[in-house]
Amino acid sequence: MIDFRLPSLGADMDAGTLLEWKIKPGDTVKRGDIVAIVDTAKAAVEVEIWQDGTVFELLAEPGTRLAVGELMATLLEPGEQPGARPSSATRPALRVPPTTPVPPAADGVVKPGAPPVSTGMPAPGPRKAASPAARRRARECHVDIEQVTGTGPHGAVTIDDVERAAARVTSVREAGKETADRQLAMRQAIASAMARSKREIPHYYLAETISMRRAVDWLAEANARRPITARLLLSVLQLRAVALALRQFPDLNGFWQDGAFVPAAGIHIGVAIALRQGGLIAPALRDADKKSLDELMQALADLVKRTRAGSLKSSEMSDPSVTVTHLGDQGVETVFGVIYPPQVALIGFGRVVERPWAEQGALRAAPVVTASLAADHRASDGHRGARFLAALRELLQKPEDL
Repeated sequence: MIDFRLPSLGADMDAGTLLEWKIKPGDTVKRGDIVAIVDTAKAAVEVEIWQDGTVFELLAEPGTRLAVGELMATLLEPGEQPGARPSSATRPALRVPPTTPVPPAADGVVKPGAPPVSTGMPAPGPRKAASPAARRRARECHVDIEQVTGTGPHGAVTIDDVERAAARVTSVREAGKETADRQLAMRQAIASAMARSKREIPHYYLAETISMRRAVDWLAEANARRPITARLLLSVLQLRAVALALRQFPDLNGFWQDGAFVPAAGIHIGVAIALRQGGLIAPALRDADKKSLDELMQALADLVKRTRAGSLKSSEMSDPSVTVTHLGDQGVETVFGVIYPPQVALIGFGRVVERPWAEQGALRAAPVVTASLAADHRASDGHRGARFLAALRELLQKPEDL
């Protein structure tokens, strides 16, 4: 029997809400299949299964909030027969979501005590024509009747008009509250992870100013030969250079766990992506060192799109082995990041700016970028970090080899 438990989708996650099952008892699943959608503080995430088997029992109903590691379902191993099921005395009870009252919008009634709120509809006259019953209902629903468009005779406001206005006001209030609650939860999750990082990780910081003349010139020439939809971003060259440099410095690509450094199985770069509604997520570009520039560009565009649409996979949330943040498009020249635990390094890039640059005995203006490294002193030291930045600098001088 295989236990399927809620996986951790990041160091800042301790619980999630099951939104939807993608499987049912009797279904055969394979490693990597999407089996559920779970809502975290940051996004709705598609959760993958990591064993082959047959779904035996689902132990949580959609809407249930579950702790990380809590049992969600059981599966039969390949070839296992259903007779091996545990007894009802030892099998966990089905988790069901807590009962909640029907939202006020369902019957058009706004919560008592709420102040009158305008519906934003213009009042055609000094006093709206309305029946006494409609006015009484408007007072009960805390709706400003002068702002309600009437559909009765000669534009008079009816009870139905008041009910519809109340439902709209309630819907707007609840949508605004839901957005505010999600933003608050995300900020709390980020604060928790960053506080843990600064509390537990002995950071050291290094920075290197890198000439981007060759990279910028090569990119302009390469993009001139491509259709607009296939053009590359400078950030993709930087990501590729980071991935190749990490091959030489595996002690910056991994995790600090149980008092020791654990190298990652692959170079899975977490890309910091700002969300339109506020907040930040850094899902993984898996095996970034094995992708060509075109593959990396396509993967990055897809990752950004799905992140902002809220359709990430659990492996993309749990697999990042190092994080890269680009804040150059926000106008800053240098960024010193906070390591996302249990990772041991974060690389930052600022904006490309023109600076006086001495090269081969001549001084000229050149586009340069500041690359920074925040690293965990338990896993590496400044000497290794400096060599990593030097390797990154050299890789960006040969963009044609990336």
